[in-house]
Amino acid sequence: MTFTKEEKVEHLQNIIKIKSENDHEEEVAKYIQALLAEHGIDSELVEYKPGRSSLVADVKGQKDGQGKMLVVSGHLDVVAAGDESEWTYPPFAAEIHDGKLYGRGASDMKAGVMALVLSAIELKEAGAPFSGTLRLALTVGEEIGMYGSKQLVEEGYADGASGFLIAEPSSTDLVINAHKGSIQYEIISKGKAAHSSMPELGVDALQLMVDYINATNKDFDAAFNAAGAENEQLGRTINVNTVINGGTQINSVASKIVLKANARTVQEAGNDLVVKIIEDNIAKLNAEGRGELELNMLQNNPSAESQPDNDLIKEIIAANDKEVKVEVIMGATDASNFGRIDGDYDLAIYGPGELGISHQVDEHVEVDEYLLAIDLYNKIIPNYLS
Repeated sequence: MTFTKEEKVEHLQNIIKIKSENDHEEEVAKYIQALLAEHGIDSELVEYKPGRSSLVADVKGQKDGQGKMLVVSGHLDVVAAGDESEWTYPPFAAEIHDGKLYGRGASDMKAGVMALVLSAIELKEAGAPFSGTLRLALTVGEEIGMYGSKQLVEEGYADGASGFLIAEPSSTDLVINAHKGSIQYEIISKGKAAHSSMPELGVDALQLMVDYINATNKDFDAAFNAAGAENEQLGRTINVNTVINGGTQINSVASKIVLKANARTVQEAGNDLVVKIIEDNIAKLNAEGRGELELNMLQNNPSAESQPDNDLIKEIIAANDKEVKVEVIMGATDASNFGRIDGDYDLAIYGPGELGISHQVDEHVEVDEYLLAIDLYNKIIPNYLS
């Protein structure tokens, strides 16, 4: 093997120490780029904006890479650590205690990222014992916006892919083959302030928002529960209104209200349908002339779905000497964007770490599971591409 256990752990610690909280991913990408270059692998930084670059690198197998292409991916950003004084160990120190490596992003998902990187290097050093192409695609901005994966797909980096292996934390005992889509959006209601003793002199933005919520809830309920609207694996589309802000004081008519909401979608009642219901109700209420509603789209990512017995998942199961469960999740990953490619694809979301401790204080990954993931990828990838 190319790397010792200590080297594998040190490389993970080094990228956890880079504070890529919803930004500054380019520093992580450059560290990985230098590591790849040391082992003869060229890579490309794909700039999203200054300081934020995704990374793409290919390892071509036998016959100059002719055959299938497997895209392996992880994101370089992490969520904010929050109040660092609440952490038992500093969130960017990457300390190891009782076999656990602590730090923001240890589980979600720098362990998965580095496991993919080291596997790609070790496979290259072993002579790339497969046909086809292994493409490493490490992205920016997954936690907020999924900007990097969207850019890579739009610029053609996923074209021709047969499968996607996303190293999000699932634990090595579980592989995910599908997840819902996600629409995050704001509705802005604009009115006119007035004294509450003379409401006729104002335009009540709060009442307009209440009418919007009631109208869309009725339409959402009908659409999401219609015949044929349920997905066999993922269930039904849902919409949840999560935050509402507005008004200034108790004796004034509200002039502005902002509603935040999140829809989780399935293909049978998909993103276009949700957006159409929102836009139709906004148009209908705006036509009444009692204030103005506006849609601000924050994120619009479709569901990602593959069969639970696809070829990639078969190789994951075969590589293990223990039972591996296959499940779906309701959350969303970069697979939402990668799945926009034409044609069918194999999807497996499979990586070291536990989803339940992601974004938490004292986030960590089991060192042994991280090391196991590298060994598993070294089996899974060439078997899938052979």
